[in-house]
Amino acid sequence: MEKGKVDVLLGLQWGDEGKGKVVDVLTPRYDVIARFQGGPNAGHTLEFEGEKYVLRSIPSGIFQGGKVNIIGNGVVLAPDLFMQEAMDLEKSGHDLRSRLRISKKAHLIMPTHRVLDAAQEAAKGKSKVGTTGKGIGPTYTDKISRNGLRVGDIFEHFEEKYEAHKARHLSILQSLDYTDFDIEETEKTWMKGIEYMKQFSIVDSEWEIDQMLKSGKSILCEGAQGTMLDIDFGSYPFVTSSNTICAGACTGLGIGPNKIGEVYGIMKAYCTRVGAGPFPTELFDETGSRIRDLGHEYGAVTGRERRCGWIDLVALRYAIAVNGVTQLIMMKSDVLDDFDTIKACVAYKHHGKLIDHMPYSIEEGIEPVYEELPGWKTDMTKMTSQKEFPEAFKNYIAFLEKELQTPITIISIGPDRAQTILINDK
Repeated sequence: MEKGKVDVLLGLQWGDEGKGKVVDVLTPRYDVIARFQGGPNAGHTLEFEGEKYVLRSIPSGIFQGGKVNIIGNGVVLAPDLFMQEAMDLEKSGHDLRSRLRISKKAHLIMPTHRVLDAAQEAAKGKSKVGTTGKGIGPTYTDKISRNGLRVGDIFEHFEEKYEAHKARHLSILQSLDYTDFDIEETEKTWMKGIEYMKQFSIVDSEWEIDQMLKSGKSILCEGAQGTMLDIDFGSYPFVTSSNTICAGACTGLGIGPNKIGEVYGIMKAYCTRVGAGPFPTELFDETGSRIRDLGHEYGAVTGRERRCGWIDLVALRYAIAVNGVTQLIMMKSDVLDDFDTIKACVAYKHHGKLIDHMPYSIEEGIEPVYEELPGWKTDMTKMTSQKEFPEAFKNYIAFLEKELQTPITIISIGPDRAQTILINDK
């Protein structure tokens, strides 16, 4: 019997690399698309046929008919937000009921988790992480402390379980002297979301995935956020609350590491970050503002301005190593179309000493060392083949591949599904 395969697609920077678009482009190659971590703080934006969609919890393969989409056990799910997202997709004509499955072991984000998120951020004062306020951190905290409420709990003694968890949260909030909130309306919508979720296939996803692989099915695992936000390997403590790296696909879906084949690492041709935390190549000048405006760098979920800077090859080498990346995908190359000079950080000065690797902390004492390359000064958004690429852009690709020791196999030159060029000579 032919065994199936598992490939993984994830972000290599601080998130917002364009994963949703690439999953949508790659979906025809796979039978199953499975999301393995994160919550509704991730916004995957897709554009095609004149329409724009933002997915928060639903895998980005949902638009391609006949594919199974799985929300894995490593995801934290907000029933009210899931209901809103799913109903919007159904209104636009997408058949979710037959395509989407939800893991029983995924944890639920309660209304009180969002209040805890706000209370804990407020308590940090100047040390704020800059969360989206969606309750992600407190939900993962409950999971790790063995106090979580899971999707599988909604079928038996649910109200009793819910009230017990809510009472514990209210006690914590009282101890933080954070009492000025009202969740009554949110709670009503949340409970409607619970009932709505029951209309979907809620499954033991790890068993289903195993059966799919045994029957020869191919699976693409979709990550949220980016490597530099990983709870273990990111710029701690300014990180998300889950493992965003390739290993997270194993724990977030119940897949053995020996099943993983290709690891697609997604990066932008420059770099962005949302929220607080260190960002060595951040630009505070007109160039940074120009990149933000040209790249429409505003959060898909929050609308927050993204901080912008030049590409950081030190961080990328690190991300490639911890993920075992086999192929690179470069997004938003067109944003740099009109720059005279492109810069790339090839090393850091770390407390005055030149290093080419990621140190324990990048919060202070880091100065980026740049290499400058000529810009291509060409509008690439209408190009349909790598043969049309200007020479300076081909040189930029070759430079990146040499520095990162990994092939770039897909290049995006615009937001639309059609503005994606597969590099076929790798």
